[in-house]
Parts: sequence; C-alpha cells; structure tokens
Amino acid sequence: MSVPKRIYMDNHATTPMDPRVLEAMLPYFGEHFGNAASRNHSFGWEAENAVDQAREQVADVIGGKPKEVIFLSGATESDNLAIKGVVEFYRDKGNHIITAATEHKAVLDTCKALERKKLATVTYLQVDQQGRVSVDQVREAITDKTILISIMAANNEIGTIQPVAEIGALAKEKGILFHTDATQGFGKLPLDVSELGVDLVSGTGHKIYGPKGCGFLWVRSKGPRVRLTAQMDGGGHERGMRSGTLNVPGIVGLGTAAQIAKSEMTAEAGRVTALRDRLHRLITDELDEVYLNGHPTHRLPGNLNLSFAYIEGESMLMGLNGSAHGDLPAIAVSSGSACTSATLEPSYVLKALGVGDELAHTSIRFGLGRFNTEEEVDYVAERVISEVKRLRELSPLYEMAKEGIDLKQYFAGVQH
Repeated sequence: MSVPKRIYMDNHATTPMDPRVLEAMLPYFGEHFGNAASRNHSFGWEAENAVDQAREQVADVIGGKPKEVIFLSGATESDNLAIKGVVEFYRDKGNHIITAATEHKAVLDTCKALERKKLATVTYLQVDQQGRVSVDQVREAITDKTILISIMAANNEIGTIQPVAEIGALAKEKGILFHTDATQGFGKLPLDVSELGVDLVSGTGHKIYGPKGCGFLWVRSKGPRVRLTAQMDGGGHERGMRSGTLNVPGIVGLGTAAQIAKSEMTAEAGRVTALRDRLHRLITDELDEVYLNGHPTHRLPGNLNLSFAYIEGESMLMGLNGSAHGDLPAIAVSSGSACTSATLEPSYVLKALGVGDELAHTSIRFGLGRFNTEEEVDYVAERVISEVKRLRELSPLYEMAKEGIDLKQYFAGVQH
C-alpha cells in the first residue's frame, strides 16, 4: 500500500486549498490589485467586478440574492455580527435569544458576552443523545421577548445535522428572526434559505477548500428585511454592515470554492460518505467497545467521531501523529477533548450528549474530505486498530472488563 508521509483527516478544522481556488486568486495579488471601493478608475472596477461575481457564487449555493451577501473575516465575525447586530438593533422588541448547548464557541461565547453586559438573556437548549434539538424544545423556550433563534446547521465535532427547516418554519410562524451557523454545512449539504426559513446564515471559505480569513454573512433583504447594528465602524462598506477594505483575493477564493462545492456537492458527498463508512466498518470489525458519537444518519458526509473505551485519547493522538512511532506516516485527526489553561477537559459537546467523562476522553474525530483516498482510509484504519490494541494491552481496566468485573462497583469498593 502506497501512502504519503503525512495523512490529513482533520477537515472540520480546516481544509487544504483546492488548486483551482488558488489559481483564481493569484491574479488579485498581482495585476488586479485594486481596492474594490475605488470606483473612479479601472483598477477599482476590476476588483469590484470580482467581488460582485463572488457574491453571486456564494448566494447561488444557498438560494439567496447576491446583494444579501456580506463579506467579512470569517465565520466567527459573521456569528458575532449576526447575533450582536440583531440584539442591538431590535432591543426595543425584546432581548431573549434561543440557542443550543452544542453550538460552536463563536455563538456560545457571543451569547455569554451579551449576558455579561446585561444586553440579552439566553436559553441554551439541551440536545438528545445524538446531538439534536427538537422543534418542541424551541417552541417551549419562546417568550414574548424572544427576538432571535440561533441553531447551527451541522455540528463541527460530531457532525450532527439539526432540523433547521422545521425550526425555520416555527420561527416564521412566531415572527422571530432565525440565524444558522452553517460553517460546517455550507457547500457540503443542500441549503436553500427559502426552504429552510432562515434569516441570517454564517459561513467561511477555509472549510470548503478556500482561503482562511474570509467568510460571509447572508442577511435576508425581504420577507422580512433584516436590520443589523454594525459592529465595525468606518467607511460604510458592505451596505454599512461591515466597514473595512475588502479582502479581494480572499473573496475571489471564497466565491470560487463555493462554485466548485455546489457543482460537485452530490458526487463528493457520496464519495466521502463511502470513505467514512468504510473507515467505520474497518475499525469496528476489528475492535470492540467502540462507540459512535452523533446521529447515525443525520450527519455530515465526512464526519466520524468515535469513542474507544479503555484508552486515553491524547495517547492515541500521539501514536497516530507519529510522536510514538517516528518512522511511520503522521496522521492528523483531532481529539474530543479540549485543552484548557490548567486541565484537559472533556468536550462540552460530548458531555451535552450524556457521554461520561471517561468515554469522552477517549474520543477521536476523523474529518474526511475531498482529497482523502481509499488507500489512506485503509491505512488509517490499520493504524487505529494497532494503536487501540497496543494501548489496551497496557490498560488493566480493559483486562478487568473482559473478565466480567464491574468496574464501577469495583472502584466504589476500593474507595470504601
């Protein structure tokens, strides 16, 4: 089996740039270097035309209008503008936000910042064991002060896809604005803003094989027209919603990546899903005590989040990335644990699913993407199986469990 020296399976963190995207961007670093706001000469017109084309490309993926697309630095800024912009503009109508406990930190920390400043009250909906919220939960959380619902399209850790269309219908029924952080779903899932009933959509380029540092916010212009208070003041760029000189090369890259994603979405989703399922099957055919985190069917094509009982996730990562085996190809995946300043905390997403701390610490997220191959999948499966077996041989807990010892009861007895 021929495999590269490094294998990348962390495509939820970021994606490698598609060569076609880089090719489209290059002229705007050199010959076409104009400022899109310079409207009195050809250099500016070239840049403006390129930005306008990118608006069309992004809007086309989600069924919106080009003028409704606002370009900014990425999905984090997009989430901030959507949530803070709505709260500030509609403060006379209310100050209540509904979101989910498993949202990305860009949404959760934005909501918490508004709470600290006493600008909003927030309801954080709990999810079921597969990571989904229900429409009934959202309905029950609505009050006469609710002005915004923010529920992501798909989760970045466990890949679970939320019932966005159903929530959107409820939001429309109640006259409440609905924002979705579509960072992981944009370009990978069919997303139509009319069918979904959303009013604001956040996304970014580097999750769809485009550049980092360039994202978008789609803002509905009619039915209803959504108004926002700008969070960046300056020259009034982007219809006054986001001042700042536009990153023309990045915007061109985002637009090109969006166009490619739309044209290849169906075929790519099928291919990546097949690779994901192959990886899952190869691993579980050889290993016991392996648990899937997230929804088995309502999930992103390339997402596979697994917990391997009786190992430590960080040790597994070290073994896979080459730290423990310097002569083997390094495999890039991510752990379900997040490093804090003092301790290694279990993933808040997995904890929200009800996964215990011990099992949460054993989780690995495989993010498969456009450039992964079947040969890589087979090799990664082989390495994962080998590492898990090696680590379990070092674990007295695994041996005790195989002997039928109730570990909870055993350790309760030891403590007494």
